[in-house]
Amino acid sequence: MNHTGAPGAGRLAPRLYQRAFDILSAQIGDGAVQSGTKLTESAVAAQFGISRAPARRALEELEKAGLVTKSAGRGYAVTGSGPGNSSARRGPAEKEVQLSSLSTWEQIYAQVEKQIIGRISFASWRLNEAELARHYNVSRTVARDVVARLQQRGLVLKDERSRWYAPALSPKHVGELYELRAILEPVALTKAAPRVPRDLLARMRRHLREAIAHAENVEGATLDRLEEEMHVELLSFCGNRALMQAITMPQSLLIAHRFLYRWTPRLFASEPFLPEHLKILEHLETGDAEQAARALEAHLMGSKARALARVDVIRREFQPEGLPYLERLA
Repeated sequence: MNHTGAPGAGRLAPRLYQRAFDILSAQIGDGAVQSGTKLTESAVAAQFGISRAPARRALEELEKAGLVTKSAGRGYAVTGSGPGNSSARRGPAEKEVQLSSLSTWEQIYAQVEKQIIGRISFASWRLNEAELARHYNVSRTVARDVVARLQQRGLVLKDERSRWYAPALSPKHVGELYELRAILEPVALTKAAPRVPRDLLARMRRHLREAIAHAENVEGATLDRLEEEMHVELLSFCGNRALMQAITMPQSLLIAHRFLYRWTPRLFASEPFLPEHLKILEHLETGDAEQAARALEAHLMGSKARALARVDVIRREFQPEGLPYLERLA
């Protein structure tokens, strides 16, 4: 089956509702939009320069992801996801705020990230800043800001000649990243365990139970959210900033998984990581951080083979279209 151009293929922008959803979910996840914030169709439409129909769809998708709930009146209330959104920091339940305007680099970042992730299953790619700026009709400064964010998230690196490239999801590269995660994340989990709010564990358990109950129909966006809860939100309570920064680079795999889950949603009859996550939670709920860390390490080592299986399916069944700012490397 040949789906030329399917992964991250050359549309200039994602669907309007998807762009709003991606940005809002990220802002909720990192605490930029706090728990209790009220989101309305009109506010979201005005923020993103879209009509109310895609704004409504974005809010519905946020509700499905467990990030907002319908308010008693109009609109939705943010229930929270990131460390800045824990119940201990929750503000007034019906607070309505103006969403911050996006800088120019943020307006194009999501699409650039998606296009790169959609191609690293096939090869490594040289990234040309000047061509990136020309392609999106932005300044070199804006393009440089986009690349800096890509580097921060572990998606691009510099070679020996200080040129930017996005490394392929080869067995060697994926293996190295998973090995690093299996060393660092259990340490972070052990440190986080005594600080994790009980309501977070309860919410994670509820989301996992729902996904397991509907395992045959679970969607890629749901799998993304469950991975984010376990490997980002939960670990963020470790209290060691340097450790969390060290984890960022190997966790570029989580970003890649957003793409992999969407294009290989039925590779397994039931997603294997669901019961593995549940086992980690059970140890945390009983106060056994050591066993939770061991279960997390075992989960990560098992995930490596599954990630490579997804990459292999995409490599065999899809072919990406060319982009002027990405040069395929041998």
